[in-house]
Amino acid sequence: MHIKQAEYVASYVDPSKCPASLRPEFAFIGRSNVGKSSLINYLCNRKALTKVSNTPGKTQTINFFDINHRFHLVDLPGYGFAKISRSQREKWESMIKGYLKKREQLQYVMQLIDSRIPPQKIDLEFGAWLGAANIPFVIIFTKADKPGSRETAANVQLYKNEMLKEWAELPPCFVTSAERKLGAEDVWDFVSDAVDLYVKNTPQAAMLKG
Repeated sequence: MHIKQAEYVASYVDPSKCPASLRPEFAFIGRSNVGKSSLINYLCNRKALTKVSNTPGKTQTINFFDINHRFHLVDLPGYGFAKISRSQREKWESMIKGYLKKREQLQYVMQLIDSRIPPQKIDLEFGAWLGAANIPFVIIFTKADKPGSRETAANVQLYKNEMLKEWAELPPCFVTSAERKLGAEDVWDFVSDAVDLYVKNTPQAAMLKG
C-alpha cells in the first residue's frame, strides 16, 4: 500500500463521541515508551504526524488519522508505567476499553511490543484481555534497530513462546524498525487486505473503494 495521504482528524476522551464514520479502523496501542509515535510516523511516511516524546504517557486521548481517505488509524494512550495518578490511570483504562469494546468499525488492534527486551507481563496480560474480549489483534514488534540482532530474534521468539502457553495459535506478527525503515510494507499489506475485506462485506462502505 502506498500512503498518499495521512491527516490528523480529531482527538476524543469520550469513546461515544468518536466519528460517526463507516471507515474501518486500526488502533495502535502499547506499553508506555514502546516507540508508538515513531512507528506511526514511519508507517505513514511523515516526520511529525504524531509527536514523539521521551516522556511516557504523552498520548492522553483517542487520536484519529485519516489514511488515503479509506481508513482511520487510531492512536490510543499507552498502558504501563506512565507517571500518572491512579485515578488518571483508571480514567484512561475506562476510555481505552470503552473504545475497544464498543467500536464496531474497529478491525484490528495493533499491539506494539518492544523487541529489545524479554517478554513483559503487562503486554501478555493485555493480549490475553483482547483475546478474552474477542477483539482481533496483531502484534507489531518495534525497535528492531540492529541488523541481524540475535537478541531481537530471541526476544521475539520468547514472546511467541510465552503466548503459546495460553494460545492455541498466534495472531499475525510483524517486526518493524522506524530507524531502519523496516516492516512497513508487510504491515500495510495486511491492513490493505483487511480494508478490502471490510468493504466487500459492508455494502454501505462501497464509497471507500479506489
